[in-house]
Amino acid sequence: MDLIHKFLNLVAPWFTFFSLCLFLPPFSLFKFFLATLSSLFSENVSGKVVIITGASSGIGEHLAYEYGRRGARLALTAREKSLQEVADTAYDLGSPDVITIRADVSNVDDCKRLVEETVNHFGRLDHLVNNAGITSVCMFEDAPLDMTNFRAVMDTNFWGSVYTTRFAVPHLRNSKGKIVVMSSAKSWLPEPRTSVYNASKAALAAFFDTLRIELGRDVKITIVTPGHIESEITRDRHLSKEGKMEVEQDMRDVQVSAIPVASASECAQAIVNSACRGDRSLTQPSWYSATYLWKLFFPEVIEWGYRLFSLTSPGVPRQEAPSKKILDLTAGAKKLLYPSTIQSPEIKTD
Repeated sequence: MDLIHKFLNLVAPWFTFFSLCLFLPPFSLFKFFLATLSSLFSENVSGKVVIITGASSGIGEHLAYEYGRRGARLALTAREKSLQEVADTAYDLGSPDVITIRADVSNVDDCKRLVEETVNHFGRLDHLVNNAGITSVCMFEDAPLDMTNFRAVMDTNFWGSVYTTRFAVPHLRNSKGKIVVMSSAKSWLPEPRTSVYNASKAALAAFFDTLRIELGRDVKITIVTPGHIESEITRDRHLSKEGKMEVEQDMRDVQVSAIPVASASECAQAIVNSACRGDRSLTQPSWYSATYLWKLFFPEVIEWGYRLFSLTSPGVPRQEAPSKKILDLTAGAKKLLYPSTIQSPEIKTD
């Protein structure tokens, strides 16, 4: 057995190298051809039924508006009371029927209920958008020894999507539907202070990559890896080490620094376009894809950069991090880089 592994250790890298040289150009051309066909014959979601979790704000809110403009029938779910306002706007934008379901996706019974209520009301399900998510911001060593305060991050981000998908899959098989999964560029970028959040998003990508194989052609899955998008998370509404939700703008400045924050509306439009094409994946803004290559080929550079710019010496306040100082030294940078509010969509009237 050891001899077999020694042989594979020697042969596998060279076989992979020559395979890439031989097959990558024609395979890339084939994928380009398929992408062109998908764009030409993109799905029309008018009249289709879409569940969106975490729809009360941020990307989820604007996904409701984008699907609404295209005439989809919507089931919006979140824990917040503002959900009805989003539903009313989506209806005004063009959705023929919108229902709201107050639910906590970290609760398996709530996930079952929201799928059942949707199917009972509409009679079918075509798209499931797993968008609900929360984050935590805390250095690992600063967290309490009892790490259960951070369980909510994994329960919402990972298990919430898994639970909802499990109850939705039979209906999606019937309709040849689609699943949209909101992972994150942080699934490959090791940004400090967000280790649990990063892990939950990496788990999502691994789970749904596997599920794509199991479901085959019956259900298409689009894994979305956004960078910094205007949302509750980039406003730094996060779970503290005490397990309470709080907003801390200075910490947002430390974490995001001078990296531009993209608008939620443009992100939502790109996501719906990608889902309708049946894309496997989408990174938004697209330039974030370059960070994956840096992580793949130069991981030490990525790690060194985070240590240099995002961390401080022991005992030094985190607000003294170079990442925040860079932002503070640039006059007016916040107004340019951080959208101050999520603008309400323009409602077209006849």
